[in-house]
Amino acid sequence: MTRDRARPEAGQTTAELALLFPVVLLLALCLVQAALVLRDELALVNAAREAARAASLDADPGGAQRAAAAVLPGATVHVDARPPVGELVTVRVSYRSATEVPVVGPLLPDPVLDARAAMRVER
Repeated sequence: MTRDRARPEAGQTTAELALLFPVVLLLALCLVQAALVLRDELALVNAAREAARAASLDADPGGAQRAAAAVLPGATVHVDARPPVGELVTVRVSYRSATEVPVVGPLLPDPVLDARAAMRVER
């Protein structure tokens, strides 16, 4: 008799797993995508710092753009007008972080990340 009672519940765990697994997989892929965007944000902050350092040493804005591109290719750099020595020069860097994780990437828009850094002009 116990075998007859167990039969209607046989496979219930498999059915629950089949229903829940896609949701868990989607959440895991979202987490991976968030980690990739965070990685790009950290690289962007570093690129802004490098560009500000280059702008503080060289009056040519191309130096700041090259410094940012060395850290994060594809970043857009805007350097404010160069002030006199001892004043702060400000650099703004923006980057479009591509969302390319399978399944999740096409569902999410590509975020545009911005960073700003300032350093004193040395020369």
